[in-house]
Formats: sequence, structure tokens, C-alpha cells
Amino acid sequence: MCGIVGVFSFQGQPVDQNELIQARETIAHRGPDDIGVYISRDQTLGFGFRRLAILDVSTAGHQPMSGKDGRFWIVFNGEIYNFLELRQDLEKEGESFSSRSDTEVLLALYKKEGPRMLDKLRGMFAFAIWEEKERRLFLARDRAGKKPLYWTIQQGRFIFASEIKAILAFRGIARRLNEEAFGQYLSFLVTIPPLTLFQGINKLPAGHHLTVAANGSVNVSPYWDPLAAANKRSGPVSINEAKEELIHVLRESIRYRMVSDVPFGVFLSGGIDSSANLALMSELMKEPAQSFSVGYPPAVDFGELQWARHAAVRFGAKHHEIIIQEQDLIDFIPRMVFHQDEPLADPVCVPVYFVSQLAKRYGVIVAQVGEGADELFAGYPAWFEALRLDGLSRHGLVRAVMGWGLPLLETYLRGRGRGAMRLEWLKRASRNEVVFQGGAEGFCDSAKERILGPRLKKKLCAASSWESLQPYWKRFKENSRTGHALDWMTYIDLNLRLPELLLMRVDKMSMANSVETRAPFLDHRLIELVLSLPPETRITGHRPKGLLKEALREILPPEIIARPKQGFAVPIEKWFWGHLGRLTRETLERLLRETDYFDETAVKEFAERKNAQSWQLLNFALWHQHWIERN
Repeated sequence: MCGIVGVFSFQGQPVDQNELIQARETIAHRGPDDIGVYISRDQTLGFGFRRLAILDVSTAGHQPMSGKDGRFWIVFNGEIYNFLELRQDLEKEGESFSSRSDTEVLLALYKKEGPRMLDKLRGMFAFAIWEEKERRLFLARDRAGKKPLYWTIQQGRFIFASEIKAILAFRGIARRLNEEAFGQYLSFLVTIPPLTLFQGINKLPAGHHLTVAANGSVNVSPYWDPLAAANKRSGPVSINEAKEELIHVLRESIRYRMVSDVPFGVFLSGGIDSSANLALMSELMKEPAQSFSVGYPPAVDFGELQWARHAAVRFGAKHHEIIIQEQDLIDFIPRMVFHQDEPLADPVCVPVYFVSQLAKRYGVIVAQVGEGADELFAGYPAWFEALRLDGLSRHGLVRAVMGWGLPLLETYLRGRGRGAMRLEWLKRASRNEVVFQGGAEGFCDSAKERILGPRLKKKLCAASSWESLQPYWKRFKENSRTGHALDWMTYIDLNLRLPELLLMRVDKMSMANSVETRAPFLDHRLIELVLSLPPETRITGHRPKGLLKEALREILPPEIIARPKQGFAVPIEKWFWGHLGRLTRETLERLLRETDYFDETAVKEFAERKNAQSWQLLNFALWHQHWIERN
């Protein structure tokens, strides 16, 4: 796990090594163990590297790394879990290696197979490979999007990095709000690839690779689609076979993610996902696993810690905890804004940061996390509401009811947080539209129209937010064998909410503490297995995570299986009544004075609701102040 940065000057101007090093040092937190830099012979290509040593911690794993003939150079962030098998195959064909690192295997495999090698990788990664002879640059991001990769073309240079702040460190890089992306952020809490909130700076979508030719032309292509890949395999026939194969692949995934030359542990909430990680890890360990949990003072406690302690005792873990106070949040906010790069409108960034800090304090460098299980196994209760609405809308029942009931519902629910979103779902169903447009929706179209100022309202509200999702919907229709609403819900969250929000909050906050996180539920073979199953099998019993719970009954105690879903909660609404509320008012008032983005009355009204939308507005205002205004 590392931080990478690079620049390719396709107009002949030489790379400034000092500038490259300065950019590299903005992401020093991603790699405290080693540094590196490479400038090509013709001085048009430069790589910078910051290393967090996980595999082969010796100097043999130093990057940027080249092959024996110097024709290929690589900078690599991530882990290739099946690198030992890949290495053995390459050795049988005559390849020799001088280190025990997965980076050297990755480079040798690219030399042999080129971009086709991506199909053989089992891991998380973002990397760049320079082909010296062809003067061609190749970049790739892993299938699920666990590792970020950003890029821009400005002033005759292609620049890429693990974090946007490294790109901004280069001279002449503009800092302007991308207003189209801002509209997406309000709708979906994140920006939709390739856009970021910075005008001209892009992010490589999950499951895509990118090639930059010698003349500077850029080609971005997908190499993996979860539904298309699932269609190539035949799923288990029966429920029992599905449960058996599911546990087999999950065990294998966890075993792969325990390959490490440094201490590792697990982030533990006591829920299904993290408890399964701990249980299956413990099967493979001689020593107690190390587990880490976060909680809050009694006045705002969610009861997570008692469940985490219960799971830790049940599986013999060496358990550690940290309690977060409101003042911890307030003190952390400047660092949060710095490490996020873009606003991640999810307060879970806060506990992820502090639990990562706790792990590092106890010497743990690698931690397993439960991300992905909710998206694969329908873990959100709201999904079942959407499924029911979708079914009713197909029979025209919602349209009939909404014909006379809509005015009453609008009067009651308008502007009531999630109630307003339920009303939006009903409206979509009454128009026979797709009800579910992502598990992370911030402001529905009517609310967005209310809060935007006149200029942006005219620019951004002419089209619905659904139009932004059309490329995903088109690919879904092309690749889905069933057209089932559950397949769509899983597909859109695997493509948007998961890689651009949930995984980015984990990556940015854990790497801020120089800690690597691994997500066993997001092994691509597990994703393909689950999506190959009929939708009815995946929602066994019509309850959240029905199939997963049935599969884990022989592994987890019944009280954890039966525990209601709670999520990684944060007492944000209660804290809005204190210092956080004052900070929100002051920050938004400043933004309202200095920009024309918002309608002042509407924004102040939403901010006073002290809910997730208040947090979303605060995050944007803080981002704008730090990154655009540089204040």
C-alpha cells in the first residue's frame, strides 16, 4: 500500500524533479517507510513514490521499480493477493525474480501479457507502467475501486496521483469548482466518474484502465463489469449449494487477505460482516486476532461496543477500543477536509479515522473491514421498500393511489429528511420510473432546486439527476439477464456508492494513519458468485442479508445473526446541537456571503435540520474554503 504520483510531458518539456518530489511529499502519510523517484532518460516522464511496506519489507521492494532491461517502469499502490501463484506460473516459463514483492510479479506479468494481465489479478490496486521504448503510459484501477487514481491533462502534461492534493501541488494546476460535478454531489453525496469537484481533474472509474500515447491522447476503457463477469459463470443450483460455495469463496478471500509481512487485525463492530471476518480469520491463526472498535460517550452511545466486545470474547480476540467525544470531531475536521480531497458526505469518515489511529497505536498496519457485504446481500432495509414500490409500480397501483393522495403526502412529507426521499420514490413509481437511483441520495431534485441559487438552478436543474445515471442504466440493461430491480440496486451501488463513497472514506481515513485496509467481501470472485445467483436466492426470507445469515449460521452465534442492522453509526444529529451546529452556521454563512451557489433562506433552513443533509452542506462549504479559496 503506497502513494503514487507521476507526470508525462508529451510536448517535450523536461520534468522538474523538485516539483515532482514536492507533489510526492503531499501524500507522505500514504507511505512512511520508503521514498523513490524516477525520471526517464529523455526527461519527459517522472514517477514519485511513497511506500508503506507490507510484502517484502526489505529494500528489494523499492519503487519506482524496473525490469532487468529497463524497458518497463512501475509505481504501484495496493496488494496482489494471488501474486505467489502468478509468480510460480511465470517461473515455469523462465522468468526469475530478485525480490518477494508483488510489484515485481506485476511488472513481469505486464511485460508478458500487456493489459490482458488485469484478468489474472486478484487484489486491490492502482498502478502506472511506463513503456520506455514505446513512450506509452498505462494506468489501471482495481475492479471494485478500493484504490483511488486521479488524473488531469493541463499545460501539455498528463499528471496522475493517488490523491488530488498531489496533482494540485504541480505549478499551474487550476483550482475551480466543477459545477456539473457539484450538482452530482448534491444528488448522490459524491461525484460520478470521471468527474471530480475540481474542474479539469478526473478520476479513473473502478474496473477501468487508461492509456496515454506519445502524442498525449488518452484512451479510457473498462476491463471488468460485475454483471457481465457474473454472466460467464453458472451459479449454484440450490440454496444449500449457494451457501456452501459462498462460505468457501469467503474463506478463500479472507485467507488471501491475511498474506502480510507486518501485523494485521480487524475493525470490529460486532455486526454480521466484521464478526464473520473475525471468525474466519481466527480459524487460520495460532495467535489471537487483534480487533479494534470505536464508541461514543454514554449520552450518545449506540450500543456498538457491547456487541464488539461480545464478538471479541466469542472468538478469542485481543480487543482494543476508543471513545470519540464531540470535541474530538471538532478538532479533527481540518485534517478530515485535507485528507478527503473531495467532500465525502458521510460522517463515518470520523470513526474510521480514529479506529485506524487506534490500530496504528498498537502496531497493526493491515486491517480487514466489512465493506461490500451490504451491497452484495441486500443489507439495507430501505432496499426492500424500494423493491416493494418497484413491484407495485409495475402493476400501476402506485399511479392510481398517487393520483388523489399526492397533495396530502407532499404537504406532510415535504422537506422531512428521509421522508422527503420516500416521497420522491413514490413520485418515481407513479411515473413508472426506476424507483432506486442509488443508496446514497442526498437532495432529491425538488430539494436541490430549492437550495440552489438562480444561476445554478437554471444550469443544473434543467435535467433530472436520473440523466446522470443513464450510462450505468444502459450498461445494466445490456448485461443483466433478469432485469430484476435487485440486480439494478446492487449494480448501481457497486459502480457508484461503494467505490466513490464507502471505499474512499476507508482508503482516505485509514491511509491518513498509514494503515492498509482489506475488504474480503469485495473479492471479485465473490462478487461474481453472488451476482450469478437468482435475485430470489439472494433475498432469502425477504430480510436484509438473508442468504449471508443462512450461510453463516454454523460460524457465528445466533445472537449476532439475529442482531438488527445498525450500521457504523455516528451521533451527528445530537452533536449538531453543540459546537458542530455553531461551526455549521458560521461556515455556511461565510460561503453564502462570498458565492452565488445557494439560495440563502433554503440553505439555512436545511442546515438547521441537524441531519445528514446538514452534514453534506457543511462538508462542501469546508472543502470550498480549504481547497478553492485556500483559506
